[in-house]
Amino acid sequence: MEPTTTSVKVLVIGGGPAGSLSAALLARAGVDVLLLEKEVFPRYHIGEALASSCRAVLELAGAVEKVDEFGFMNKHGGLFRWGAEKDWCADWTEMFGPEVRSWSVDRSEFDHLLLNNASDQGARVVQNAAVKRIVFEGDRPVAAEWVSGDAPDQLHTTSFDYVVDASGRAGVLTAQHFRNRTRHEVFRNVAIWGYWDGEELLPDTPQGGSNIISSPDGWYWVIPLRGGRRSVGFVMHETAFRERRRDHDSLEGLLTALVEESDTVRSLLDGDTRISDAKVEQDYSYVSADFCGPGYFVAGDAACFLDPLLSSGVHLASYSALLAAASIVAVLDGEVAESEANAFYESLYRHSYTRMLAMVARMYDQYQGQAGYFWLAQKLTGTPAEQAITPNAAFVEIVGGISDLYDAQHGRGPAESTAAANEDNLHLVELLPRDLYDTDSQLRLVTSPRLGLRREQADTARVRPPRPAADADLTTSR
Repeated sequence: MEPTTTSVKVLVIGGGPAGSLSAALLARAGVDVLLLEKEVFPRYHIGEALASSCRAVLELAGAVEKVDEFGFMNKHGGLFRWGAEKDWCADWTEMFGPEVRSWSVDRSEFDHLLLNNASDQGARVVQNAAVKRIVFEGDRPVAAEWVSGDAPDQLHTTSFDYVVDASGRAGVLTAQHFRNRTRHEVFRNVAIWGYWDGEELLPDTPQGGSNIISSPDGWYWVIPLRGGRRSVGFVMHETAFRERRRDHDSLEGLLTALVEESDTVRSLLDGDTRISDAKVEQDYSYVSADFCGPGYFVAGDAACFLDPLLSSGVHLASYSALLAAASIVAVLDGEVAESEANAFYESLYRHSYTRMLAMVARMYDQYQGQAGYFWLAQKLTGTPAEQAITPNAAFVEIVGGISDLYDAQHGRGPAESTAAANEDNLHLVELLPRDLYDTDSQLRLVTSPRLGLRREQADTARVRPPRPAADADLTTSR
């Protein structure tokens, strides 16, 4: 068949949360968008516990009512049984107000809703479409060659002004073209999980919240889902996984043994039935050398991925989608130069990732205790201890993604908290601010009357304490 040639203002590669939200936000801003997704939705995916920041981004993308109406489990935070200390909660709603909440979701259904929403907002969506090659002119991508599963012998070429690579772990740009990903050796972890019936969670768990439970060799999650089900999994280093796997004839046998080893998890599942096969995923943590460049932005898992301890995956996906869409709109509107938008995106997204990385790394050192975790969180958000409304307020902000939304809106530069992380001597990743970012540029994210970036004086004179919900809600930005 003859090849076809088309053009679009923005091409989005991938229909997961990062891609679907990027496309929806751009389309709502009046930008011509084509989204190519290699699979046919719905499709299974892990990553069911969503941070409260996701709700704010979904509202901007026109998807909140659809997700609410679907009936997912409302989530108001989580409970940690970590180390030898007493339990502690990250209760977003109690601390920041009733609108700061999220969901625990079945990702096959949630992602399908977001993909359909992108189409509803005006993006053109093509499923079963695999991108084979990105065509460059110099260092700038200008077109994508792709094929449809319905006609695999017909090559399509779509030219574009900008591309958002949201292709997940496949990494069309980062893994396949630039090959610029680096794995974090500290987080060479493996997760094994399955699904149980029943609804029991630990006492004092926030409504719909997850339970995160440590063990000497790793940690467990217990996530409530609609229909009286729970997602239950265990994360351990890949070396330990290989050793344990040899002792069992099947993954199901290994998962059962791991559940039995935890007094807490065993008691939560007592008398309940596993209703799925065991599943495994590995090679969690990596980061790309660049998150954007001339004519492109890399969003979600295509850019970086962390250990799932703080459920950061969909937060990073939705946050990067918001930053990418706002950056592209600002450049197309002539509000900022492309180099400025790239610097804003690179710095804010990388800062979000490294702040989460620092927090996860500290929590894996279970001997630090709550005081150590909360102290680091205060340093990572720039909040003096005497201004914290509760000892764990900064930790709750980070886990909920609230700090990232605030920083993007209010012009707070990442140098303040990345420098604090460096003082902590984590030695896991370079936490220095990116040289391109200049806080004197006064760029900040705006959502009204139109999504984009705007130059406004940041309020750097006062130290920022944790905020009430209204101040962290993106829909209130002007």
